[in-house]
Amino acid sequence: MTLRTRLTAAFLAVVLGPVLLGAGFVAATVSAVSNSRASERLDLAVAGVRTAMNSSCQRLRTAAETAAVLGGNLDPAAAQRVVNRQLAGAVELVDTTGVDVYTAGKLPAKPWADCAESAGAATFVAVAAHVELVDGDGHPLGYAYAVEPVDPALVRRLATAAGAAVTVLHGDSGWSTERESDQSQVSRVAEALPVGAVGETDSGRRVRRIDRGPGQPLPLAVSVSYEQPRGLYAVLVAVVALTGLLSIVAAWWLARSTARPLTELSHAVDRLAGGDLGVRVPVRTGDEVGRLGATFNRMAREMQGYLQALTTSRDQLRGHLGLLGDTLSSTHDVNRILEVILESALSATGARAGVLLLVDPASGVLVGQCAEGLNGRGPGGALLQVQDLRVRVGEGLLGSVAAGGKARRGLTDRDGPRLAVNEPRCRTYVAVPFAAAGPGAATGPTGGLSAAAETPPSFESPAPACGVLALYDRHGFDEFDDADMVTLRTFAGQAAVALDNVRVHQEAQRLSLTDPLTGLSNYRYLKDSLRREVERASRFSHQLTVLALDLDHFKEVNDTYGHPAGDAVLAEFARRVRVEIREVDLAFRQGGEEFVVLLPETDAAGGAVVAERLGAAIRRTPVLVRSARSAQAVRIPVTVSIGIAVFPDHGANGAAVLEAADDALYQAKSDGRDTYRVAWARGEGVQGVASAGTGPETADVAVGGDAVAVTSSGAPDVPQASRQSHDG
Repeated sequence: MTLRTRLTAAFLAVVLGPVLLGAGFVAATVSAVSNSRASERLDLAVAGVRTAMNSSCQRLRTAAETAAVLGGNLDPAAAQRVVNRQLAGAVELVDTTGVDVYTAGKLPAKPWADCAESAGAATFVAVAAHVELVDGDGHPLGYAYAVEPVDPALVRRLATAAGAAVTVLHGDSGWSTERESDQSQVSRVAEALPVGAVGETDSGRRVRRIDRGPGQPLPLAVSVSYEQPRGLYAVLVAVVALTGLLSIVAAWWLARSTARPLTELSHAVDRLAGGDLGVRVPVRTGDEVGRLGATFNRMAREMQGYLQALTTSRDQLRGHLGLLGDTLSSTHDVNRILEVILESALSATGARAGVLLLVDPASGVLVGQCAEGLNGRGPGGALLQVQDLRVRVGEGLLGSVAAGGKARRGLTDRDGPRLAVNEPRCRTYVAVPFAAAGPGAATGPTGGLSAAAETPPSFESPAPACGVLALYDRHGFDEFDDADMVTLRTFAGQAAVALDNVRVHQEAQRLSLTDPLTGLSNYRYLKDSLRREVERASRFSHQLTVLALDLDHFKEVNDTYGHPAGDAVLAEFARRVRVEIREVDLAFRQGGEEFVVLLPETDAAGGAVVAERLGAAIRRTPVLVRSARSAQAVRIPVTVSIGIAVFPDHGANGAAVLEAADDALYQAKSDGRDTYRVAWARGEGVQGVASAGTGPETADVAVGGDAVAVTSSGAPDVPQASRQSHDG
């Protein structure tokens, strides 16, 4: 299927679809409304007929009672007065045997439809109501009947009361207000209907049948006109047809004008991909497609030059990549990211003030990271600083949002909750929690993450959140709405993603600088740390001692017990080194079984103390490992050789000091291992190392012109101040 065909079909679907749906909806609505109105009219007509018929029966019953009272002495004149007053068409008094006593008015022929009965003949010529005559002792004397003939006048009264056409079923042809053309259809349809059902004649009239019952002595048919709005249907069909025709013409034109330049551009792209850099696209319009063609032409003209430039500028591209890396690394400033998020949220919602807080996992307190517009929002209208924003999780508005993990908005006076002491004062608020990825991936006050993450970040969670973003008091509006909450959730989600990105960056940075086997810093971090510590020592005129350590005969451990056992020895050695050094000291794995320890603000004597302590800690307890070559765990005795060098005595920079420590280490190994040696200070003749350590002989250690005596036990006699800096 071509693009032109798809565009045409899409345009027709977009245009004709709503038109057809709208026309169908209008037609269905009109038909439903018309049906509903006809049904309502029919219901009202039936109610009116029943009311009018019941009123006639009440009038006849009143006439019969009046005739019975006035004519109780068998006075025909009294009954005639009832007829004269038009209470009934005729009055008849009969005795208990049914014999006429007297009549008044013109009595219609029987059968009559009695208002109190629902049984009897199907065809009636009159409607009657009767009462019983009794004497003073209560003995029956007969009955008094009030009769009203069923004639066109009665039917017209019923039709007038109903507001619809009325037909008496099974009656004379004149007992109907229907047109002659509709009367027979109405009667036929009504007689075929169940009681209470609604039918429809061929001429479009709605019919309902009313059967006889108490107060309703006549079987009747009530009908109302019902006309379908055929004219409206014709208009709708014409509108749809005209819209369809115009849509087809417009779709054809639109598809042709749109697809033609795109087709030309597609062919040109194919030729360009085949190597024809001289291809051009005709530009006929100034719209988006025309601008695309012009851009393509410019791209084709410049591509050859770009290709040559790209080939000759690989070094420049590498420089740009480095610059791009530096730029990307600058985005890991959490505080700046959070400030931008808060400023964007304030601008998007029109809020007057806002805060962003993160949970300190150590104390369980929300700590402010950034804020805007807090002037006058402190207790008593005072200025509230960011550092004052400290709210315990579960307290106040911000604490409850963080604890419940549910976003909230409203008015403080109406919806609460009661604000905590250090929360900003406001009238309206919207606050959204967010959680960085993973359980416990909370962020401390400095923006660093406290734990690794395992799940995607979210801005709303039933668990306590790692932060809360809150805005206060919109400009020009009384209250924040749901759209503001959705917007704030978006910014909270961005904050969560930012925190997670920082965590990932920090974790990746940590892994890149950490030896995975021992957990010590690696050689890459050693170079940076050595440079940094040398600069600090030079700035403050301090000394920096470097220890180069190497496990003795480590290759034999690997060859005898296997590399897994060697890895276990290295890991245990690193653990013992961490135990023996100070918190400010730095330990590194340089590679293989070689390690380096930096001792800031420590001279050679202090380094000798640490070296002696490390050698004793390693020598004292063999390493217990499980070897694949042995069924039982084995104890491997381990010793270490150590070289000591001091900045600035043994080198003017970090590399020189490290090299001097390595030379001292090689001297220690040459002197029998399991010992340490201190390098000679610069400017004292031939470069070398001073003997010291755990050997059987005593040696002097030259340290900046001082001598350190080493006893046969290997413990050097060092100045008290240097020793105390590493004791404990």
